[in-house]
Amino acid sequence: MSRPVRDRPWVMRTYAGHSSAAASNELYRRNLAKGQTGLSVAFDLPTQTGYDPDHVLARGEVGKVGVPISHIGDMAALFRDIPLRDMNTSMTINATAMWLLALYQVAAEQQAQEAGEDPADWVRALAGTTQNDIIKEYLSRGTYVFPPAPSLRLITDMVAYTVREIPKWNPINICSYHLQEAGATPVQELAFSLSTAVAVLDAVRDSGQVPADEFADVVARISFFVNAGVRFVEEMCKMRAFVELWDELTRERYGVTDAKARRFRYGVQVNSLGLTEAQPENNVQRIVLEMLAVTLSKDARARAIQLPAWNEALGLPRPWDQQWSLRLQQVLAYESDLLEYEDLFTGSVVVERKVAELVAGAKAEMDRIEAMGGAVAAVESGYMKSALVASHAERRRRIEAGDEVIVGLNRFETTEPNPLTADLDTAIQTVDASVEQAAADAVHEWRERRDADPDKHARAEQALARLRSDAAAGTNLMAASLECARAEVTTGEWAAALREQFGEYRAPTGVSASVGVTSAEPGGGLARAREAVARTSEELGERLRILVGKPGLDGHSNGAEQVAVRARDAGFEVVYQGIRLTPEQIVDAAVAEDVHLVGLSILSGSHMELVPDILQRLRDAGADDIPVVVGGIIPESDAAALKQAGVAMVFTPKDFGLNEIMVEMVDVIRTSRGLSPLATVPA
Repeated sequence: MSRPVRDRPWVMRTYAGHSSAAASNELYRRNLAKGQTGLSVAFDLPTQTGYDPDHVLARGEVGKVGVPISHIGDMAALFRDIPLRDMNTSMTINATAMWLLALYQVAAEQQAQEAGEDPADWVRALAGTTQNDIIKEYLSRGTYVFPPAPSLRLITDMVAYTVREIPKWNPINICSYHLQEAGATPVQELAFSLSTAVAVLDAVRDSGQVPADEFADVVARISFFVNAGVRFVEEMCKMRAFVELWDELTRERYGVTDAKARRFRYGVQVNSLGLTEAQPENNVQRIVLEMLAVTLSKDARARAIQLPAWNEALGLPRPWDQQWSLRLQQVLAYESDLLEYEDLFTGSVVVERKVAELVAGAKAEMDRIEAMGGAVAAVESGYMKSALVASHAERRRRIEAGDEVIVGLNRFETTEPNPLTADLDTAIQTVDASVEQAAADAVHEWRERRDADPDKHARAEQALARLRSDAAAGTNLMAASLECARAEVTTGEWAAALREQFGEYRAPTGVSASVGVTSAEPGGGLARAREAVARTSEELGERLRILVGKPGLDGHSNGAEQVAVRARDAGFEVVYQGIRLTPEQIVDAAVAEDVHLVGLSILSGSHMELVPDILQRLRDAGADDIPVVVGGIIPESDAAALKQAGVAMVFTPKDFGLNEIMVEMVDVIRTSRGLSPLATVPA
């Protein structure tokens, strides 16, 4: 019997990039040779926030969570021997998305010239995506730079440009992925991301840059980037709800009559929030279940998928770990019969009921946001952020109470020795410490060599002057950005010019008095933490004060926010000023607020550079009696080194019990103040 015709598999990607353009290029070519069908570029935090590697804020961050791209030379090196005309490339870039797209286009033009072909033909053939969703940056990832209005303008300019000049390019991924990481429920994920899409589409429509009769082309190029958690039935229903809501929204609000243009197009990376450091081998089956959520339903199947690696809660995955994740996709797509059938859930009463429930909830939440003035207003007021922090706090409460089971973490904790992590120092990839200095030296040399040539220097200065002028005049900024790329301007120079015009922004933290856990049960974990804080405050004669700090460019603030909320609920006075603080700012605040403890949260791998700096600055300020604790994705060997340097305690993802952490922090304070540990204090 002949088998049914198989559907074409989704684009298979691996989110990758680190150290340098040359090292990342080698990794990309190796992954493509293994059967990967698209690229997903991870940029480092300085690139994402518009700094060159030699900027003071880039310290400790260069090449850690992605590849540093400082100018057209780096972009050309990143894609050497990878013809961009034939590639489908996703770039996880937001605040500086216009700049990276400009570099990508110019790199393609250079490749075309080297091949003796027409650069314009190559540009029109470019396929891929810039993430470019700044709303979710204010809510979760934190790599925003400019205020909402100019940020939305940059997105609008990119959309208008690409629809005309790069018609196969998705100028934005409306990104619900990081909303789920920040605690969003399925209803919030649907509503917040679709409200963001409304804000973008309204802005493009109202800008007048795209004729009304071509607006369907804009809608057709809007894509989404979603998250899929381990509750794969609910997650699959969420995707079907997305399809239904998007079709209705684009038809009724924007009058798009072409069903193809209204198609919900999305890529996915499955959930990283649920990956555990404890028994990390369990992450493999979690990843498989999450992949099924976005592949089983043909009518709501992802167009592109990238999977995390089993060891991401431990640190940076190695090429072998990424290969394992790629093979998971390939086995499902090529060995199973999934792609031979129509949608498996059409007519399911259970699925239809769940989808209807999600759709109704999302519509109600979208109406609430619309009444506030839309997604931008809901960000500026702090509504969205507070809602996510509250949802995340509730999720943590369920895990700590055991209401939500995490296998190997809060249940079934006994385990055999794990051969995968027998040597933790080799179970993850590390970035060589010399990478940062090499990148800083290279960008310094690039600027010096450029400026030593009078013609190149003049062209770069003129390009930056045009960028400032166009920004002030309201002109579409893509042309000026492309000229900056061709004139060898650097990432830091491009962003600095726009910072002059637009200013910078600090988003609401969401850590408000209205956000917290449910009331403590007598004798429960939070009650004990409250008793410890109250008793120690009484003994010291003052309320305990802690500073929760996010040094460097790491904007993933979920953990810091949850610590700040729980500490406040436990009775601490909490100083939390948000993300992207320098070591100097953190120390100044600790001294000015006369805190009893400093808690630092770092997930980007910059802990070995930034934490010792903060310790030294505390000593220099005569405040070395203030203990420091650190939380983040920190390998055991680094944790030992931090403790030797003077850190009192190190917390990693396996330390999920916030109430217990509160008590441990009180003990750290007691020890620093010459008091007996709580264990020896009479109850």
